[in-house]
Parts: sequence; structure tokens; C-alpha cells
Amino acid sequence: MATYLYRLGRFAFRRRRLVILIWLGLLAAGVTGAVTLSGPTAAGFSIPGTESQRAADLLHDRFPQAGADSASARIVFQAPPGQKLAGNPQVQQTLARLTTAPQVAHVIDPFAAKAVSPDGRTGYAQVTYTVRAAEITPEAKDAVDAAIAPARASGLTVEYGGEALQPSGAQHLTEVIGIGVAAVVLLITFGSLVAAGLPLLSAIIGVGIGVTAISAASGFVDIGSGTSILALMIGLAVSIDYALFIMMRYRHELSTGLEPEEATGRAVGTAGSAVVFAGMTVVIALAGLFVVGIPFLTQMGLAAAFTVIIAVGIALTLLPAMLGFAGPKVFSGRLGKLVAARRTGRAGTADGEAPARVPAGRRWVRFVTKRPLVVLLVTVIGLGIVAIPATDLKLGLPNDSSAAPDSTQRKAYDLLTEGFGQGFNGPLIVVVDAGNTPSPQNAASTTAAAIRTLPDVKLVSPPRFNPAGNTALLTVIPDSGPSATQTSDLVKSIRALPQHDGAEVAVTGATAISIDISDKLGSALLPYLTLIVGLAFLLLTLVFRSLLVPLKATLGFLLSVAATFGALVAVFQWGWFADLFGIAGQTGPIISMLPIFLIGVVFGLAMDYQIFLVTRMREEHVHGAEPQAAVVDGFSHGARVVTAAAVIMTAVFSGFILSDQTLIREMGFGLALAVLIDAFVVRMTVVPAVMALLGKRAWSLPRWLDRILPRVDVEGDSLRTRPPAPPREPELVSGGRDDGH
Repeated sequence: MATYLYRLGRFAFRRRRLVILIWLGLLAAGVTGAVTLSGPTAAGFSIPGTESQRAADLLHDRFPQAGADSASARIVFQAPPGQKLAGNPQVQQTLARLTTAPQVAHVIDPFAAKAVSPDGRTGYAQVTYTVRAAEITPEAKDAVDAAIAPARASGLTVEYGGEALQPSGAQHLTEVIGIGVAAVVLLITFGSLVAAGLPLLSAIIGVGIGVTAISAASGFVDIGSGTSILALMIGLAVSIDYALFIMMRYRHELSTGLEPEEATGRAVGTAGSAVVFAGMTVVIALAGLFVVGIPFLTQMGLAAAFTVIIAVGIALTLLPAMLGFAGPKVFSGRLGKLVAARRTGRAGTADGEAPARVPAGRRWVRFVTKRPLVVLLVTVIGLGIVAIPATDLKLGLPNDSSAAPDSTQRKAYDLLTEGFGQGFNGPLIVVVDAGNTPSPQNAASTTAAAIRTLPDVKLVSPPRFNPAGNTALLTVIPDSGPSATQTSDLVKSIRALPQHDGAEVAVTGATAISIDISDKLGSALLPYLTLIVGLAFLLLTLVFRSLLVPLKATLGFLLSVAATFGALVAVFQWGWFADLFGIAGQTGPIISMLPIFLIGVVFGLAMDYQIFLVTRMREEHVHGAEPQAAVVDGFSHGARVVTAAAVIMTAVFSGFILSDQTLIREMGFGLALAVLIDAFVVRMTVVPAVMALLGKRAWSLPRWLDRILPRVDVEGDSLRTRPPAPPREPELVSGGRDDGH
């Protein structure tokens, strides 16, 4: 592989104009497709095969007037203290304006529906739209604000919530924060504006291609609203990191006296090999989400995997092409003097400088390898303590209870809780399929009576039949809130009711969907972990030609994930440091799909650092260094680049903590923290400690396995025996000519 990538790097360097034009052409095609072909994104969840989905499908087929797949909203009214809603003309005038608003199918009067609180102060109107939530236009949302404005001006409190009127969730350009930090880190690392700009420019082009392609695809398939944001988040982080790894190796090769073209080829052949395998682990982890069987989660994984593939291609081709234009002066300062000194044959440091002091990375790894057992125990115990809150992990879907306290959605939720109880914010929809019973009315009434006897039931509405008279709809109001354990138990109890005369009972609604998603994710977790860990273990065994190193990498990943989950629960569920992260009053269950998605992404990124750090250790070991020296020297070579990469990736992910979308906010926090823990605690502390304890055993491999495993030459041994190739033309050194025409 190293030889092939070496040739690819030199080809991209020589044919730089052609390579750059191809990538810019892909970017232009993506932008054109995004502008002309993109469609609306979907905000709902589809979970095929679950009872809640079957119930929704049944309602769609037999009870279309119920609007099971249409967006809905609640308008909550509250009269001033000492007054009642009854007789207030502003309520009826508001309902009349809502009825004529764009995309509204019908509005249910709170008095006709008896949706008024016992004290008469609070009531709510149910608004059903003609389209799904993703298709609600800004004009339709603005019409709601205009309709309720006179009532608010008259002294009534009027708030609204529901899926139809959720805020758009704009990102406010939070990714700019990560790019800004990345620019500073790259500038400090390379000491050159040109060198710092190349990884950023290549990352922007790569992410631009990926995100615009996803946007164009939304015109043909339903794509979730968070898919592009997650692809942007992950694509931007890995694009900068992969370019950084190759740039650092390019600088090292230049410092040995090689010409730019040869240095580019060797950088792509060595660091590029690590980039390929690191990218493969991330793609495996993300694409493996298909085993969960939830379409929107599969979309997120595949979209993010696509941007990672683009990032790898950009690092291996576009970056070498840009290095060809930059020439040997891509780095400035002390390195330029060192390169010049090497080329003129002068030994020692340039300009008679004193020897540099021992780098911080080498001092740290010496400390770790001198006391490996103590360091390992302290680190593992510390991560275990951080992971303790994860034992209280609760999962659910976001609802208005976790909205910002000053938002109208949260105010509407609180008004309903105050006037009616928490259960009114999470009604259950029970569908009675009575087509095969002798008396559908009797079957529906018997089912309603049975539900009323269950614990935690506050109210059961009378059965409402479809025109054919074979399907009944019941609304069940629990005593507890939508995220409470009692409500989940109630859903399971309703589903466990015995059938009456063959009538089939199914439960759907937001709470039922949340339970089904959690159950499906829980059942898919083990197959998913088996898939990604198994494939990645094989991949790492191939790279490191060892069994203990991949095993250590996997166990270290589990430590990172456990500590990350502990911090997520402490902050987003318990509310620790909520003010610091701007989520005061917005705590609640962790989003159901976050754990499995976080596991996939963190596993891929953790293996990135494992490959970039430990391949240098193996490289030193393969070339004759003793195990302890190989760990110290390999760590010293890789520590600086892994540190820079981790800081950049953390900054990119941290910017998304400011997102308005709960999933993106929690994902940004989780990924940022996981990168910090995995890079600085696990990979740069636990890994050298374990490697020092294992010694030569770390690189042991059964002979039979060694014989059958193909050799991929990640260390670039084939390049070490290859004499440096002369530049094809003198002009290549200055970047002034492209012999690819």
C-alpha cells in the first residue's frame, strides 16, 4: 500500500492542475445540485416494524381524517388570575383566525372538546395541518403568531407548542468557532500561514462537496434535518486532522533533505497509509449503523461516512496537489533554515543554534513509562469515577419540556402541566382494529373500560370510529409526564391487554414511539458493537500485526465511552454545570439514539488516534528499537500531531454545543469530551503505560496468523529501501510548472 500511495502522492504533485480542477469541478457540481435539486428535510422518525409505526400506518389507511401523519400543534390559553376563559371573545376570534391560516386543516375548540382546566382559567385548542411537520412553511408559522397577537394584547396568556411549530434549529454558524480554533492551532504547529491554510482549505472543499451532495440528494429521498449538520461536524473534523497528519510527515521528510516532490510521495506513502486505515475504521463504525434498522439513523451514518471518504480522498490527492503549488517555502522560520542546512551538508543545528530542549511529549512519555502500573491504575480509577453517573442513564425523545425556559414551546408545556397535569403533554393514541369482531362498538368500549382500570390513567376519551366503522381511536391521558417511567409502564400494560372478540389494540404517539426506539436501539446495540468491533479488530490486527494492541485499543475505547456517558448524564440529565453550557432549565432524558451513534463515531475517532500514535511506535520497533525505546520515540514523534489534531477536533465539535437542536447539542458535547478523554487520557496515557508493561509481547502474533495475514506496509518499509527519485523537472521545486499540462 505504501508504494501505491507514494506513486499517487507524486502523481498528484506533478499533475496538480488536473487534480485541483477535478475537485473544484466536483464542488461546483455539488453546489449546483444543492441549489437546483434539494428538497425539504424531514423532522419525524420512521421506525419500521414497531407497533407504534404499524398503528400509525393503520390510521393512515383507515382513518385518514384523524391526520395521523399530519403535523399538529397546541395553542394554550390562560386567563388572568381571578378570571375565566369562558365568555372571553378573544378565544373564539383567535380560533377563527387560526382556521383560515395557511396549511391548517381544522381547529378543535377547547370548549367543545372539554379541554378546559377545572378552575376554568386554562384551555387548549388542537390545530391539525394538511401537511407533515417538515412541510410547514414559514408563512404558516408566521400566521400563528399573527393570529394570537390580539389575544396576547388583550391580557390573555397565549403560548403554543407541538411538532408543527418547532423552531427551525439554525446553527448560527457555530462551525466557524471550530475553524477559527483550528486555524490558530495549525498556525502554532507549523509557524506558517501557507502551511496552516492548506489543511483548512482542503477541509472546506471536501466538506463542501459532501454537504452539497447530501443536500442535492434530499430532493429524491427523505433526509433528516440533522443529517447534514452531523456530516458537516464529522467531515470538518476528520478532514483537518487527516491533512494535518500528512502535512506533519511532509515537513519531516523535507527536513531530511528530500526535494518537495519526493517528500510529498513519502508523506502520502507513510502517513497516508495511516489515514486510509483510520478512515476505514470511521467508515465501518458509521456505515455499520444500518444494523440498527432505523432509517434516519442509517442516513446519518451513511452521510457522515460519505464525508469521511471524501476527506480521505482529499488528503491523498488534493493536498499533495496544493503542496506542489506551494513549493519548498510552504514552511517558514526555523524549519526553512534547517532544510537549507541539510541541503548544503552542514551538520548540527542551523546558524549555530543551541540544541533544543527535550519536548514536552518526550518528557511525559518518559514519566509514564517509568511508572506504568501506577499511572495506569490512577487513570483507570479516575475514568471509572467519571463514568459513575452513566448508571442512571435514561433515554427518551426530545419534547417541549427540554426547550429553553423563555421559549413559547416551554411556556405552553408548563401551562398545560399547571392546568391539567403532566400527562396532558404526552397523550397516548390507542387504535382498536375491530374489523373482525361481531360488534366493533362493544370491542372498543370494552377496551376503553379495561384501560381505565390500569394504574397511572387519568382520562380515556370515548371511542371515535372511522366512516367504515371498523377502527376506533382512543386518547389516553396518563397521570405522569411523557418521560416518566410510569408512562412507559402504562404503554406496555395497554399493549399487554387481552384481545376482546379478536380486536387488535395498538398504541402510538410520541411516548410510544420513544419507547419503541429505545427498545429497538437496545436490541441492536450488541449486534452493532459486535460488527464494528469485530471488523475494526481485524483491521487493526492487519495494521499492527498484533493481537494485544487491537485488544488494548478496544478496551481503551470502552473506557472513553463510559466516561463520556457519565459526563453526559451529569450535565444534560442531572443539570450539573448547566449554566456553564447554557442549558439551565432544559435537562431531561438523553436522546434515545445518541448512545449508539456516539459509540459508532467515538469508536472510529478513537481508532484514528490509536493508528496515528501506535504506528509510529511500531515503525520504531520494526526498525530495531527496543520495546521501551520504541514506545518513547514513537510517542515523541506522534504526540505533537495527535495533540494538535485532538485540540482541533474538540474545537470543531464544541462549536455545536450552541446548536438549537437537542440532538446536535448533546452530540457536540459528547464528541468533544470523548475526543479529549480518548486522545489525552487513553491514547496518550493509558496506551504508553500498557505498552511499557507488555514490552515485546505487545507485538507478538501467532506464526500461523502471521503467515496468512497480508502485509500492508503501513510503516513504509518499501520506501526506506527505495532511493529518492530525482525531480522530473527543475521547475517542480519552485512550483512554477505543471508537467501534467
